[in-house]
Amino acid sequence: MSLERPVAPDPYSLLPAVASFEVTSTDVRDGETLPDAHVYAEGDTSPQLSWSGFPAETKSFVVTCFDPDAPTPSGFWHWVAVNLPASATSLDTGAGASDEGLPGDAFHVRNDYGTRSFGGAAPPPGDRAHRYYFVVHAVDVEKLDVTPDSSPAVVSFNLAFHTLARAVLVSTYAA
Repeated sequence: MSLERPVAPDPYSLLPAVASFEVTSTDVRDGETLPDAHVYAEGDTSPQLSWSGFPAETKSFVVTCFDPDAPTPSGFWHWVAVNLPASATSLDTGAGASDEGLPGDAFHVRNDYGTRSFGGAAPPPGDRAHRYYFVVHAVDVEKLDVTPDSSPAVVSFNLAFHTLARAVLVSTYAA
């Protein structure tokens, strides 16, 4: 069975335009291959992320990792951490392991693996390289009206109305 299918568009190009700011990482590089430490069953560790240049009126952040190239109509959510305080400007390597790794009252919602944590890259063997969008969303409210039981889609829906700016880092991985 072949998984050949068209390349999905940049998922954020489908949303209303917002300002941008910078996200960097000591673990992953924009446009480069994701290291094994961030691959499911290899290391399964969330990467370090730092961000700067976000709007002064930012009241909180949401950090996500999304694969639009997964062989599903809805892509695949690897990481959704919500309600990070506006004072947070980075997450350490491994912060996605549990809510204890997140600052303030931030928490994870269930990813598409079914866990409330970071889940590493896992494209089907033989499929083309998948893109992993690590995104920091600057939010205009201190807390989104979501719970740990909310889905990534519900978080994303709320973000459509509360995102001031977005910082994007895209890495790739093929099995």
